[in-house]
Formats: sequence, structure tokens, C-alpha cells
Amino acid sequence: MSTSKYSVQIKDLDLAFGAVKVLNSLDLDIGEGEFLVLLGSSGCGKSTLLNCIAGLLEPTDGEIWIKGENVTWKEPSERGIGMVFQSYALYPQMTVEGNMSFGLKNARVPADEIKKRVARAAAVLQIEPLLQRKPGALSGGQRQRVAIGRALVRDVDVFLFDEPLSNLDAKLRADLRVEIKRLHQQLKNTMIYVTHDQVEAMTLADRIAIMKSGNIMQLSTPDEIYNRPQNKYVADFIGSPSMNFIGGDLERGTFKSGGIVLPMTGYQFAAPQVADRPATIGIRPEHVATGALVAAAPIKLDTVVDLVEPMGSDTLVWIKLGDMPFRVRMDGQARVHHGDHLTIGIDPSKASLFDTKTEVRL
Repeated sequence: MSTSKYSVQIKDLDLAFGAVKVLNSLDLDIGEGEFLVLLGSSGCGKSTLLNCIAGLLEPTDGEIWIKGENVTWKEPSERGIGMVFQSYALYPQMTVEGNMSFGLKNARVPADEIKKRVARAAAVLQIEPLLQRKPGALSGGQRQRVAIGRALVRDVDVFLFDEPLSNLDAKLRADLRVEIKRLHQQLKNTMIYVTHDQVEAMTLADRIAIMKSGNIMQLSTPDEIYNRPQNKYVADFIGSPSMNFIGGDLERGTFKSGGIVLPMTGYQFAAPQVADRPATIGIRPEHVATGALVAAAPIKLDTVVDLVEPMGSDTLVWIKLGDMPFRVRMDGQARVHHGDHLTIGIDPSKASLFDTKTEVRL
């Protein structure tokens, strides 16, 4: 077996079902101990890619390497992985301890070793009091912990999670998200996690791979993806509420759209020289200055409030820039009403500029 600094490597991976291509020549290197999230909407190929890594689907072409070994055609049991599915898939007639130890018994692991592994996993997941209960007596969150524990006892280097929290309510999802992050900090294993939930992705990941139509649109840290999206699709996908977009033209370093003129002073262009062209500017609602912060903003615009959405900690205010609806995130205590005049401030250095035709970042 060759040594590698990568835990998992995907090399030129294709997968097609008949004439339908699901994965397109994917390349992906995942470092030792990295927490990588595959993020995208339904049908983008993220679960398909995870199932290829797990050995549950055979790729049409390309290779999968785990721990420096080509495992493309190996059985799932020979890949050194533990997998946690969206459904708990627990045996209802077995206790928690029985569910966690079942795979080890089938693999003929010695009884004392099984006991040691189950005890260790139960301690990490804080489910020791539940070991003699059956799944029917557990909450959804407890069942998902047992499912994670069943993967943990395998003592593997790579864990695969396929939307493990999507069946849980919002409160449980938030609680278990923290547990999974803490678990990664303790174990330092490589984890590959599939989700359509951007909050899960941003909070858990060391790096995020945003997928669309079997392609990776951007692979980077949560911070980079949020602040410097490589294309309009990523910019629109990340952020809640999503980014505001205004179509116009870039002329000599200034964005113009109708009566809106935004000199792009301080903006980091992707290339040293960017020619004049049709362009789309993206501005996040939380990057718009209001109140006392407007004074420090390079650009100030007078607008009228169209709609107000109180959201507790935040207030989402809808205005119009030109003819385009535009959202501004304000403090939850902000006192604004329909028809109020509102002065906003914009800092071009926090904006994102895209070529209108290719949708690639400028």
C-alpha cells in the first residue's frame, strides 16, 4: 500500500445511468482528518458520490482511493469506512447494545473487544444509559446517535454521513450538529458529510464542495465560499436570506444599472484587468449598512421601505433599488415601517461581481 497525505481521493470519476450522466469527471482530494461537506440541492449528485465512495454504487469510469489504496472495485466491507444513513435502519427487536455490536459479531471480533468498543462509542455519544433499551423506546435524536455509534464501533479511518439529521426537528438538528462537530474534534477522523442544509455545511465543514448537475461548482472553506463565491450559482445558494442581485454594466471599474452608480473602489477583481462588459453585482443583505453605520460606507443611497419582516433577532427590510427588489438585514430592534425613507450604505469591497453571460466571478 502506498502512503498518501490524502485520506480519500476521487480521480476523474464518472457515473451514468444509461444516457443520464450523474457525475461528470469529478476530481476531489480529501485530507487526513478533514471534515468535508458535499452540499447541493436534490439531484445534484452528492449522495451518488458518497455511495460511490462507500462502494454501494459502481462508477462508470475513474478511480476511488482510500488511505493510498485503490478501492474502486472493492466491497464496502473492505474499504475501511463507517456509514451513517438518513434513516436509522436499527433492528427493532435488538437493544441499543445489540444494534451497535451486531456488525462486529458478524465479523467475528472477540467478545471482550466488542464490549470495549461499544462502551467507548456509548461514552463519546453519551448514550450509556440507553444501552439496554430497544429503538422503540428512544427519541429520534437518540436513535440517530445509536446509528452513529454503530458506525463508530467499526474503528475505521473514514466516516460517511448521508443527510443524517434531515429526519429530525429543528431543535434536535441543532443539538446533534454540535455533537457531530464535537465528535470530529475528539476523534480527528476523516468525515465526509452530505447535506442540502447550508447551515449544517457552514457550521460543520473544514471545506465545502458545492455541487450542481454532477459537477463541483466550488471547493473551499466556508469563509471563502461565503465571502468570495466563484460564480453566481454559489453566491445565490449560500446565505439566508440569499444574496441580492442587480443586472447592469461594468464600465471603467464602475458598476452602472439605471440610475445606480457604484464605483468598485476597494473591490478585489479576480484578474488585474477586467474589460467593460455586462455584469451582475451581488450584495448580501447583512452587508448593507443602516443607521449610524451608513456614515462610514463609501456609497450612500436613499430608498423607501416596501415591506418589513420581523424575525426576532433580525428584521428583514425590503426596498427597491431601481426596479429591483432588494433585501436589507437590520437589527431585530429596528423600528421601520412600510413607506419610511431609509438611507443605506454599500461597501463595494464586500460585494461580488459576476460576468452576466458566464456567471463567473470577475
